[in-house]
Amino acid sequence: MSALAGLSQILSGLAMAGFAGVTLWLLTRPRARTAALMPAPRWLAAAAAATGFWAGALFLFGPGSSQSLVVQTVRDLAMLFWLAQTFWSAGAPMSRPLRLILRMLATICMVTLLLGAAAHLRAGDAAEPWMAPALAFAAVVVAIGGLLLVDGGARQASAGQRKPVMAVAAGFAMLWAYEVNIQLIGALTGETASMLRDLLPGVALLTLPTYVVAALDVGRDRMRLSRTAATRTLILLGGAAYLIVIALTGAVARLVGGDYAELAQAISLAAALGAGGLLLASSRYRAWLTVIISKHFFEHRYDYRAEWMRFTATLGQGDGDDDRNLYRRVAKALAELTGSPGALLMLPGASGSFRVAEQWHWPGAPGEEATLSLRSAFMLQETQYIVDLDTERRGQGSEDLAIPDWLIADTRAWVVVPVLHFQRMIAIVVLQRPAASRALDWEDLDVLRIAGQQAASYLAESQSQRALSEARRFDEFNRRFAFIMHDIKNLASQIGLLARNAERHADKPDFRADMIGTLKVSAGRLSDLLVRLAPRERGPAAEAGRLLVEPVLNEIAAAMRPRRALFIGCQAGLAAWANAGAVRQIVQHLVTNAIDASAPETPVQVVAVAEQGRVRIDVIDEGSGMTREFIRDELFKPFVSTKESGFGLGAFEALRIAQAMGGAIEVASEPGKGSNFTLWLPLADVRSENGGDPRAMKVGQR
Repeated sequence: MSALAGLSQILSGLAMAGFAGVTLWLLTRPRARTAALMPAPRWLAAAAAATGFWAGALFLFGPGSSQSLVVQTVRDLAMLFWLAQTFWSAGAPMSRPLRLILRMLATICMVTLLLGAAAHLRAGDAAEPWMAPALAFAAVVVAIGGLLLVDGGARQASAGQRKPVMAVAAGFAMLWAYEVNIQLIGALTGETASMLRDLLPGVALLTLPTYVVAALDVGRDRMRLSRTAATRTLILLGGAAYLIVIALTGAVARLVGGDYAELAQAISLAAALGAGGLLLASSRYRAWLTVIISKHFFEHRYDYRAEWMRFTATLGQGDGDDDRNLYRRVAKALAELTGSPGALLMLPGASGSFRVAEQWHWPGAPGEEATLSLRSAFMLQETQYIVDLDTERRGQGSEDLAIPDWLIADTRAWVVVPVLHFQRMIAIVVLQRPAASRALDWEDLDVLRIAGQQAASYLAESQSQRALSEARRFDEFNRRFAFIMHDIKNLASQIGLLARNAERHADKPDFRADMIGTLKVSAGRLSDLLVRLAPRERGPAAEAGRLLVEPVLNEIAAAMRPRRALFIGCQAGLAAWANAGAVRQIVQHLVTNAIDASAPETPVQVVAVAEQGRVRIDVIDEGSGMTREFIRDELFKPFVSTKESGFGLGAFEALRIAQAMGGAIEVASEPGKGSNFTLWLPLADVRSENGGDPRAMKVGQR
């Protein structure tokens, strides 16, 4: 016995044991459970038992023997009846050609079984020389017919059956295809393919797991190749077919005679290269081939997982935040989904009609007439139609849609897709005709409708963000205006006090001089307030620089002189890293509050020193003071004030400005004993005016 024959016998024994075990397992499973998962469970067990019986014949008599071929008819008969019981039902009956094929194959199997068994019983091994070719021919006919039945069953299953039975059917097809291949190679070469025939038990053993997969309901949704794997498989099959054609052409040329083999191979090679070059150079033929493959090789036109990932990636991969970039991405995503080379995106204008806002690879800029009327937009929104413009051009569309003439006249326009967000149309996309034009089917309509809704969510989010940004700008303007109203109130109080004092002291030269200075300061502050209302006003931290503290305190003292004389104490040459206007605003607010909280005869002090590497400015009064609870819970909150006419914004604004410059405000106060507000600011370099002694102070009444 050769090594290959020994391997074949081992594989036959393993297959016999495996199928016997699967048969017992199928028979011992609960019948209700097996019937729920697998139609015709008894015929499945019968097919497994018959295959195990056939494997035993291979073990005893060897592949290709007349005995094994007789037993093979039993296996084929069980497999055929399982296919008939599984793939066809009363609701989806078998077609007439398939019924004829099934009856013919069953008849061949029965006749072969009866004649083969009778011949062996009568003549024994003497009938084997002439029986083997006849039995092999009958087996090939049954295998080819079985492949046709599997194909018909697969088509029937693709119409609605989602069961794991396709695994067993694929196993049957693999076994029959292998047997046909053995006989075909033998017929072409004139010799028996002994090596392939000896490996037949191994192929049968490979089909064993399909029974387990089917009975266990592993993968109820049918297992399918991905489009990438299927495309590569088709390429490999195409290459193999090309090689077979070349070989057959050469063989035929040699049989006919003459030196035509090389010529025939050269012609075949030139034809193949020409077809490949045509596909590479022409986008139209590539698109046509894509449509043909999608239509005839796949159950669905779209690979939904891959298309959806590409669609969402296109929508989310913007290199900018501007609206035009998003509009272009939406047009591109919808166009790539259907293979369109270009697209237009239309948005509603002020009059309600839709105008072209962006385009992606649309040749030529649309003119001013490229609009969609309010009536058309309303009808598209109400009906949610995806308009096939070719249907409209043939006059078979709906007149209520009122598609504009410029779209009908432009034959490049293919489909109109409404982009709806919660029943509200926020955009319209016009897709350009693909290279291989085709009519839209239900799958195209569903994909475009869902993709339009997804794109609408991106556009709606962009519009919401834009509206939120505008609301924030209005909110910022209102917040600034509220703070400025607080400062205007203080200026109004100061000017009102100045007017009342003018009635009594207008004849005094010193008072008139102070009044003119105060009015100049007030006018300057009003101008500053108007600048602060500007939308592009920079914050105090952006304008910070080296600031001498003493001149700022002197200006504040001069502005407050009509109301109260301030006691200013400032370390000589003290400089802070801050903004002059911001520091003036904070200290002036603190001084104003100190004056309001204290009696007219009590002093208000402003002291500035360098301490712990920072500038410390204290505003001290002997007024009514505040409780600790008020300081902790109420003082720095907006719209909270102890004054009857106060806005409650001064302390909040002062703290915000101080923090923006890297500073802080601290408060120490007791009811009836006054308050001490401390402004901390970053310290700049100190250049004293008295020889470099930073501890020297200038103190006086201002």
